[in-house]
Amino acid sequence: MDAIMNQLTALASGADEATRKSILTKLRDLSYTLESPDDTTIRIWGGHVSTAVVRCGINLRIFEYLATSGKPTTVAELASFANAEEVLLARILRCLAGYGVIRETGLNEFQRTNISDTLARPGDAATIKHYFDACGPIYQEFPAWFERHGYKNPNDAYNTVFQEAFNTKESCFEWMMSHPENFANFNVYMAARRENQTTWIQRYPVLEDLNPNDPKLTADRVLLIDVGGGLGHQATEFRAAFPDMPGKVVNMDLPFAVEHARSFSSPGIEHIAHDFFTPQPVKGARYYYLRAVLHDWPDDKCVAILKHQIEAMSEDSIILIDDMVLPNEGVPWQVSQVDITMMVAGASMERTVSQWDNLYDSVGLKIVKRVVYTPGVHETVTALVRK
Repeated sequence: MDAIMNQLTALASGADEATRKSILTKLRDLSYTLESPDDTTIRIWGGHVSTAVVRCGINLRIFEYLATSGKPTTVAELASFANAEEVLLARILRCLAGYGVIRETGLNEFQRTNISDTLARPGDAATIKHYFDACGPIYQEFPAWFERHGYKNPNDAYNTVFQEAFNTKESCFEWMMSHPENFANFNVYMAARRENQTTWIQRYPVLEDLNPNDPKLTADRVLLIDVGGGLGHQATEFRAAFPDMPGKVVNMDLPFAVEHARSFSSPGIEHIAHDFFTPQPVKGARYYYLRAVLHDWPDDKCVAILKHQIEAMSEDSIILIDDMVLPNEGVPWQVSQVDITMMVAGASMERTVSQWDNLYDSVGLKIVKRVVYTPGVHETVTALVRK
């Protein structure tokens, strides 16, 4: 058994991301085939418990402490650090060790693992906080919600599971904006997603579209506008990658986001407050770039967003859509669970190839490039021009 494990570890260590994820899926499937019926039901209902005890560990900063210590640590020492009762903490730690999150090294003694080290990182901790706090209640509510609503696909961001789960009339984004802690967790999570990952700029052939000697690219023209760009990470990365390309780089979002963005983005980025459900005020930009925008909205809202960009385009303008493009079949679980989350939170979706094609065709756009830059989760940049 140890020899097999060593072979698998060696295979995974030299694999690209798509192959590594494939290995994980095959190992999961093997594990499932070995389960008894009791194993299966316990694993499924235990999903609630495992997430809850991890959330407790984050609150208590246990993972940070173990990562810093690096050595076996007693319950008494951890309880003193966390200001928690020893009996309670011992039960939480025992459960975390059972899930493999931390390692039990002796009686009332625990040590870090690669998993707990991950959870000690601010971005990954914020991810768990966001999904547990802002999405957990929605997951709990959605089976009953669909039962009451006749199992129909939601298409209204103001009438989906989110409103009943949080007893609000606001959309999920409006609610988050009025809850600073949740909004902060979401922003840290979104920024962390990009750390150490291949970005669209590394894969998309920008220089096939842009030539610094092109007389149409002037210092006064907008080179790229990041529509719904949040804190301006993408605009900043684009300008850093092409510092000598003539033209302005603009980050555009709602006023509250732009206000935050001014303190995050680098010099050379302009910020414009704007609602993308209203006409696009920047005319004739070379690139209208939208990252993870359309997956937040049902088709009718996407049509409205796209039409506003189309109306602002010049003859050489290109719309870049940076979003997951799911295969028409064989969708990985890592992606399908995001799709479910988008559905119950905002009546939106992660679209398949066919669904994207139909959406673009409905507004008169033609695909000229489609570049997958993270194959494991199908993140893709699609370049579009007017037909």
